[in-house]
Amino acid sequence: MPELPEIETARQGLAPLLIGQQIKQVIVRQAQLRWPVAEHITKRLPKARILAIDRRSKYLILETTQGKLIWHFGMSGTLRVLPHSLPPQKHDHIDWLLDNGQCLRYTDPRRFGCLLWHESPLAVKLLASLGPEPLTDAFHGDYLWQICQGRHRAIKLVIMDSHIVVGVGNIYANESLFAAGIHPKTPATQLSKDACAKLCYHIKTLLTKAIAMGGTTLKDFSQVDGKPGYFQQTLQVYDRATLPCRICHTPLIDLRLNRRATVYCSQCQALEAE
Repeated sequence: MPELPEIETARQGLAPLLIGQQIKQVIVRQAQLRWPVAEHITKRLPKARILAIDRRSKYLILETTQGKLIWHFGMSGTLRVLPHSLPPQKHDHIDWLLDNGQCLRYTDPRRFGCLLWHESPLAVKLLASLGPEPLTDAFHGDYLWQICQGRHRAIKLVIMDSHIVVGVGNIYANESLFAAGIHPKTPATQLSKDACAKLCYHIKTLLTKAIAMGGTTLKDFSQVDGKPGYFQQTLQVYDRATLPCRICHTPLIDLRLNRRATVYCSQCQALEAE
């Protein structure tokens, strides 16, 4: 599933191509996504102009002169800007035809994504209860330490909880914990203030680096121009189970936390769970 860096990469790639463009027509070939695409989208969007593209967590928010839309990529969705004339393929479900001869095309083989219309997107239940953005000043060591007090859940599960902080998906949770030297099963309440500050620092650093490198491409994700993300070339532990640690050469260990692949180094990640 695309994570925060992949969605931010998409936002940055789409913005200069879409902002200011007028929508001529909306074509919905497959309306049955995670939730049905509302019929009025095809009626209200034509002649609307795209004003802005923002992001909240893993959701894109597109503002037009007719209203605002929330776009979520699900597990396999992508948005690309292509010529009108390029024939759609099997999993190309939605096209926004633009007045410059291009189209915004949504592709989603698994159909777990969604396109929603809402006048106040941040008030939608999906977004209203989300935690702070990890790359803002609202997410810092003291905040994480306060959250961890009395919580005996594994720290990896805590930082992946979108009600606590958004956008720290499985890849970046694995990588951040390794960089901070924290065992993923460590009960959150055992972390010191210094450990929380260190973990926050590495979450911010890795997410920033991943965005700069176009995100991570493991299977489905590609950038707006079709190119892969390159952050996977720097992965230290994720998807490297049983391979030698890049630091100490100890074979990396694989376990499941909440059914998610969790890879760590028993030597470098020294804060052990009880």
